[in-house]
Amino acid sequence: MGICIMNRKELEKYISETYDADPEYPWESSPSSAVFRHASNRKWFALLMDIPRSKLGVQSDDMISVVNLKCDPLMTGSVCMEKGIYPAYHMNKNYWISVALDGTAPDETVKMLLDMSFDATMPKIKKKKG
Repeated sequence: MGICIMNRKELEKYISETYDADPEYPWESSPSSAVFRHASNRKWFALLMDIPRSKLGVQSDDMISVVNLKCDPLMTGSVCMEKGIYPAYHMNKNYWISVALDGTAPDETVKMLLDMSFDATMPKIKKKKG
């Protein structure tokens, strides 16, 4: 089993160092919600939020930090069976997942899913016609 220490602050640092992306805070009504985007196409690959656990279907109103990540729709169902991974809060549940940053999901899993989200939202290379 992998080590589980990734919290919100550590994830923000990891994203900045690994993907050269800084957080943006686009919502005045939710000042702690941070979006990470590709510099070239401005697509999101990660959304960090603090939400009540009840929004993930857990019987608790305690707050939890989560990261929403883009996921291949063929994998979403099976990935959500893993500990600490849920159908996305407030986004398309076919294409996005929410990962709890409370130590339940192993760091290796969080990083792998982050890589997949980054790759899935990268600019597409257009093929030349002719």
